[in-house]
Amino acid sequence: MTGRTARTRPDDQPRTAAAPPAAEALPETPRDAPPDASPETPSDAPRGLRARAGALAALVTVAAVCLGDAVARSYPFGFRTRSVNDLGNQFVPFHAHLWDLLHGRGTGGLFVNWQSGYGSSFLPDLGTYLGSPFALLVALFPRDEIDLAVYVITLLKMAAAGAVMAQLLLTLRPGRWWAAGALGASYALCGWSVAEASYNPMWLDGLIALPLLCLVGHWALAGRRFVLGTLLVALVWIANFYTAYMATLGAVLLLLTRLLVEHAPTGVPLRRRLAPLWRPVARPAGVLALGVGLAAPMVSVVYFGTKHAYPGRVVEFSAKPWTDVMARLLPGTYNFSSPAVYVDTVALLLALTLPFNPAVPRRLRGGWTLLVAGVALSLQWGPTQLAWHAFSTPNGSQYRETFVLSGLLVTAAWLSFAHGTPGRRPLLAGGALLAAIAAAASRASELMRPWTYPLLLAGVAAVAAALVLARLARRYHRPLPAALAVVLLIGAQVGQSAATTAVADRLRLGHLDDYAPWGERQRTQQALIADADGWPRYRTDPGREQTVGNDPLLVGGQGAQYYSSLTSDVFSRTLTALGGGWYSRGRSVQSLDNPVTDAIFSVGARVHSAPDPHRDPNATTDIAPYVTREAVPPLVTVRPKAERAPAFGPSPFRNQELLLGARVYTMADKISIRGADGRPAARTPDRGYRLPPGPTEQSRPKALLTAMCPSGSQVFLWAPHFWGTAALRGADRPPVGFRGDHPVTKIAPMQPLGTAPASGRVEVGLTIQKGGTVPVDSVGCLDTGRLRAATDRLRAQGATSVHVSDSVSDTGIRAELPPGSRGIAVVAVPRIAGWQCAAGGGRHRPADSYLGLVAVKLDGSATSIDCTFRPPGLRLGTAVGAAALLALTLSAAFRFLRVRRESRHVHH
Repeated sequence: MTGRTARTRPDDQPRTAAAPPAAEALPETPRDAPPDASPETPSDAPRGLRARAGALAALVTVAAVCLGDAVARSYPFGFRTRSVNDLGNQFVPFHAHLWDLLHGRGTGGLFVNWQSGYGSSFLPDLGTYLGSPFALLVALFPRDEIDLAVYVITLLKMAAAGAVMAQLLLTLRPGRWWAAGALGASYALCGWSVAEASYNPMWLDGLIALPLLCLVGHWALAGRRFVLGTLLVALVWIANFYTAYMATLGAVLLLLTRLLVEHAPTGVPLRRRLAPLWRPVARPAGVLALGVGLAAPMVSVVYFGTKHAYPGRVVEFSAKPWTDVMARLLPGTYNFSSPAVYVDTVALLLALTLPFNPAVPRRLRGGWTLLVAGVALSLQWGPTQLAWHAFSTPNGSQYRETFVLSGLLVTAAWLSFAHGTPGRRPLLAGGALLAAIAAAASRASELMRPWTYPLLLAGVAAVAAALVLARLARRYHRPLPAALAVVLLIGAQVGQSAATTAVADRLRLGHLDDYAPWGERQRTQQALIADADGWPRYRTDPGREQTVGNDPLLVGGQGAQYYSSLTSDVFSRTLTALGGGWYSRGRSVQSLDNPVTDAIFSVGARVHSAPDPHRDPNATTDIAPYVTREAVPPLVTVRPKAERAPAFGPSPFRNQELLLGARVYTMADKISIRGADGRPAARTPDRGYRLPPGPTEQSRPKALLTAMCPSGSQVFLWAPHFWGTAALRGADRPPVGFRGDHPVTKIAPMQPLGTAPASGRVEVGLTIQKGGTVPVDSVGCLDTGRLRAATDRLRAQGATSVHVSDSVSDTGIRAELPPGSRGIAVVAVPRIAGWQCAAGGGRHRPADSYLGLVAVKLDGSATSIDCTFRPPGLRLGTAVGAAALLALTLSAAFRFLRVRRESRHVHH
């Protein structure tokens, strides 16, 4: 590299950028494009170099992630599970359900998922969790390798993000392909990716979307690839519109910065400077609008699905200390609630040199520095945080837009390198900034790990060694030292990112719930369910002792269990009123092991398993899973018309009777709870009992609940806010667990304890773990004879046949009823938004609700009912999508005719 004179810019004084000797020896970046190449006249790198850069980025990304997982001995390279939190509870089960649908084995279709939540809307879940084209690859794997399939899909998404970022970098400015590939991998391996999105694979679609949308904006500014760009916008919004929204904001900021820095005139008032930008801005805005319009059928369905979902927790944003943010820039740090901004030291150091690199035009340096700083500040301010998250406070991690900042840091690093390898002064200034960041981060002691500083120093040493090798290559005209310098830099990148991945793998297991991958437990449950399945004559529930939050999707059957961000409000509240339990503040509904609710929801077969030993190391493992069967009413029953609409009350026992239509419980009397010392338990304001935990986490106080029940009745305990175990004395069954938290993040379901003794005196031993409260009406005594009589009556009055259809054009339930049926036909399906029903040959209209279930009024003339389901928002989204498709077609036709006309004009 020789000294050269930078070309004069309107806002810069002419200067000579003679690189210092250390910088001269580095592999030189091409100088064939002016530093401020306009987006109107892009200078793209050759396709061959682009392919190399993309391949390198993908290879480095996959190598680093796999190496990190192997070091952590995480699945599939070791004994530690990687199925933490939503990965095990949601993503793996939903991909298993997609596998079933693709192979024609699923219970349900695109509109209705009959396996979860006694019938839930599936299209919003499809758009939320399975919208990515990568999800279809699950069909290529065996069903019992579903965890491996999701892992491979995760790797491919990360690799694709790195490859697309490499293409964007070479589009922004030509340069060395290996540098673009390495920096593309830096983006794909950012802390947000390896620490947060790796167990939320749907977020990785946003990681791909950011550079892809920036490319689309670049094409639109240049007036190229209009149709392709529009289709790509639609694709990323369909894949996951939540992170696509964040990526769109990031792409808009990047493109506006480019226009202001590289295209707006200088030396004029701001108003006149912005005026010429309206026309180039209109092109990408039109592409974005049409692309989002094409995605409207899916986006609108997901949007309306969130409107009908059980409300999540509303929390106020609390910014993390800047020392934590700086710590997360460094390798080997982990924290669930702070922004994972990490990019490897080489990329970070290059980004920090940008403000000081004289080879980069002053306006470009200033503009990009302000952009990165502005986005960093927006992460720490409540209003902008809310804007990043589509004005909806997220549950869980509050820094889900962090990948945008990581992408901008990587882009800044590329601009500094591609304009001219930073010389001694920029490197020293960037190094000083890096040292200041490390010094400030050292105050965040809980984030800085023992291995953070060695990793950081190793990265800095790799940069220094690479500079020495590059100087030797220049001095002696030998390519080998230069090649070794490149290998050393990429090796440092892989090592740091692999170590950061391994740290996240290990520390996540201590912060989040984790679940075992597919194994013998799931295989046994799946086989039992397949043998007992009788859908739609009756449901088969996978059982109360769940393995993950979506067991029905994973092992089959049709149960109450359902965990989604879109769990409907009506279903969650209905099951809660009946004594059901849930996690995740109402969005992870559990199975309810109760013969009354089994009769209500036509659960004719139920799997019983021991608690999962992976979740409960003290669980008894010598109890083999088994199936119990009961004669239950059909999915559609007929109830008499009430004078006034029934409503649930505070007692789940009475609520079950109300929905069943018969009195089957005797409420226990003479209830009392005493501690191990014989003293009565403290009372709550609503006359319940307060059971505080022991003085230490290891201590587990005992208490005794006594009550009177009719002899031979089945004893049920309802203690939604109690955390501990309960065992009926004299019953031949192990203690049952209650996991009810307070304040309410989870509530425990009603549990069967056993049969009341001949004396009628019920004694329940309570082991208090985290404590809680027990209601005054906590014990119900079920008369199985009355229940049998009520069930026989509903069977006699129920549908004579039930047909369930799952095609896209016909999704719903049809049932034949006994002649002369009057009152209300009740379908054992939650009355979620989207159901329409008709009696006989009548017109379909929105279904009625009977205590939260689908209902149809009968006048005695109809002998059948027909209910169909259409997800809310689908009709509106389809109309918008059709309009966008028409506009795109007309626009493409107009462009084609114009180009053809201009071509003929040139010919003539």
